Amino acid sequence: MAKQDNCKPCEQFKTMIGGQALIEGIMMRGPEKDAIVCRGKDGLSVEVHDRRLPKENSPLKWPLIRGVYNFFDSQVTGVKALLHSADLSPEEDWEEEPSKFDRWLEEKLGSERFQKFVIGLAACMGMGLSIVLFFLLPMIIGGFFDGVVKSMLGINLIEGLVRMVIFMTYMIAISRMKDMKRLFAYHGAEHKTIRCYEAKLELTVENVRLQTRLHPRCGTSFLLVVMILSILVFSVASSALLTVVPGLALIRGSFGYRLIMIAFKLAMLPLVVSIAYEINRWVGKTDNWLTRILTAPGLWMQNFTTNEPDDSMIEVAILAVQQVLPEQEGSDAW
Repeated sequence: MAKQDNCKPCEQFKTMIGGQALIEGIMMRGPEKDAIVCRGKDGLSVEVHDRRLPKENSPLKWPLIRGVYNFFDSQVTGVKALLHSADLSPEEDWEEEPSKFDRWLEEKLGSERFQKFVIGLAACMGMGLSIVLFFLLPMIIGGFFDGVVKSMLGINLIEGLVRMVIFMTYMIAISRMKDMKRLFAYHGAEHKTIRCYEAKLELTVENVRLQTRLHPRCGTSFLLVVMILSILVFSVASSALLTVVPGLALIRGSFGYRLIMIAFKLAMLPLVVSIAYEINRWVGKTDNWLTRILTAPGLWMQNFTTNEPDDSMIEVAILAVQQVLPEQEGSDAW
């Protein structure tokens, strides 16, 4: 199977269709529809929704704005799909009794609003944990070097190194968990099916099985771009801040200075995400020596975040892709 991941796919075009692995299922997002396909308690479940897309002239489609909007939209949609797949999971043979607080919230908000509240809270907690673990913690550690390293680039390189070590350790650790192995196998099925579709081959289990499970437009690659790009953006922005507010240099190394710089860098995160999104779009549309170099680290990292799927997982991925194919052939091309 390893040979599959080293071969060059016969890509005929690049699609904007993308997905997310779920608990015993896959969510696919097409240009017009979202589809959730899961193997649940009652067999195969298929749920398709029309996407709520910004209008053609909406500012949400402008460069550097669309990146943040699409990132948050994908996070909320992903959490909603993940919770839905958990409800359908065949391992859930019993339902946990809701707490008094849960019952009170549902009574006050109503069932639908309560569900939206839970989804929003889960999305915020997920993003908050990622920010704390991959950005706030490295900033705190990097702050201890302020008195020794005078270069802003040097400080941010230290933060970046710490960030990458934490990220790599985290991804490698969870890839060894039993439950995550199946989730990552569904992730592999998603990639292999999209590869097959982009090669313009018939979507059959046999054709999909032959594809590589690595894909350059994966969320793992996007996260790596964000982390690497943050080193450059934080360095330039921090230097600019010290130039505009020279008084900060006088308190450098103090607790107050560290708090200010941490808050400033966190405020810069939306800009980092926006630029990373535009880079991902460009890489997704272009295939040359430079884009292959840029995508290489993300592809390597996918060796930990994807596993080879079995045929039943591939069947789920094929069905999910089929649900979101556009009516007009080729309208989903990047």
